[in-house]
Amino acid sequence: MANSIIAQRGKRMSKDVKFIGEPTTIYKLSTDDVKAIQDLAREVEKRPEDDQEGGLDLLKKVIRAGSEGGEELTDEDFGGFPMEELSLLSGEIMKFSGIGADEGKDN
Repeated sequence: MANSIIAQRGKRMSKDVKFIGEPTTIYKLSTDDVKAIQDLAREVEKRPEDDQEGGLDLLKKVIRAGSEGGEELTDEDFGGFPMEELSLLSGEIMKFSGIGADEGKDN
């Protein structure tokens, strides 16, 4: 049973990336995480053009789901990080999860 796909349920693949110059562990997003992010993206697209929070909401969702300790971050915590670093981290998570221009590459 150890080689069974059932034995792999709940396991997460991880790698370390730099965030604000420090190693940070990211995880591949689960199928459920990806679906939730896609749902939010569809919702954000329907918001008025002057709504500037949509992109940040997506960044938060990706980082909370795909980084070690991310689920513990508050909205206020996100406000204290440089936006470019959040964007880069979110991009690394998406890339590692096989979503985006460099799908599935882990380097």
